[in-house]
Amino acid sequence: MLIEGSWAAAVVDETGDIPVNKYRMSGFWDIPLDSILRNIGKTTLLFAGVNADQCVMATLQDANFLGYDCIFVSNGSATTSPEYCWQATLYNVKQCFEFITDSFAILEAIGE
Repeated sequence: MLIEGSWAAAVVDETGDIPVNKYRMSGFWDIPLDSILRNIGKTTLLFAGVNADQCVMATLQDANFLGYDCIFVSNGSATTSPEYCWQATLYNVKQCFEFITDSFAILEAIGE
């Protein structure tokens, strides 16, 4: 479990990112993430992380419901659940919630 202030939840503060702590499965529930993103004009979000079938998927769904363009980064995601959960996540994202890509395609698209 990641707990605010612990070494496991430490943030590298070299990027100028805006840190947002989440307390539920979805990163949009009961925190100011939506307001922050709207205030800085972000409309397209990349999704990656551990437990793709749980927290990542819940956050992606809420982002989609709020009107964001969602892109799931498949090789930046994983799960501790059985393989069929990973496959169901890929299927659901592809069918219902926007797009799936990988980090190689993103780097190629931005010219890196």
